[in-house]
Amino acid sequence: MIPLSDSDRRPLHFPIITVLIIGVNAIIFILELINGEAFIIRWSFIPSEIALGRNLVTILTAIFMHGGWLHIVGNMIYLWAFGPEVEDVMGRVRYLVFYLLGGLVASLAQVAINPSSTVPSLGASGSIAAVMGAFLIMFPHDRIRTVVFLGWFVTITFIPAIILIGLWFLIQLFSEVGAVVQKQTGGLNMVKIPSSYTGK
Repeated sequence: MIPLSDSDRRPLHFPIITVLIIGVNAIIFILELINGEAFIIRWSFIPSEIALGRNLVTILTAIFMHGGWLHIVGNMIYLWAFGPEVEDVMGRVRYLVFYLLGGLVASLAQVAINPSSTVPSLGASGSIAAVMGAFLIMFPHDRIRTVVFLGWFVTITFIPAIILIGLWFLIQLFSEVGAVVQKQTGGLNMVKIPSSYTGK
């Protein structure tokens, strides 16, 4: 499923912060592709390093990094589908702070769960989950215009936000479980990143 937009409302203001966030993510992903593994390891956060108070800036930089094309495209599509309405309600400054805090909290939670981990972690899913959670609280019954794939059949339909966001959270949960299993059986191979990493 690919969410396109909220069919029940439109933002009153142009979502400049959402657009800028997407732009920054795209630029950093290009830098990942150009500079490879060394760049990714340098700017991803490693829980054991954070737990020791080292490389703290990577908690922020990792929020704007992704482990592959599907990772960044999926995250940015969902951000574009839900971010503009949340930005419109919160205002630009509060929305940006909220987005960054969502990513920081997700990263710190990961450190708290496994402070001895040396596996690099990256991704914007924590920030986007915060935005989607805010959307769910504000507009739970809004219908989201969504592309749905049923085998070879493709259609556009309207799905309530509460269902679509619920499915997204389930997908994230299963992705995390899959990442752990894959790490234990040989790791991931994405965008020239280390064989073991945590994408979020």
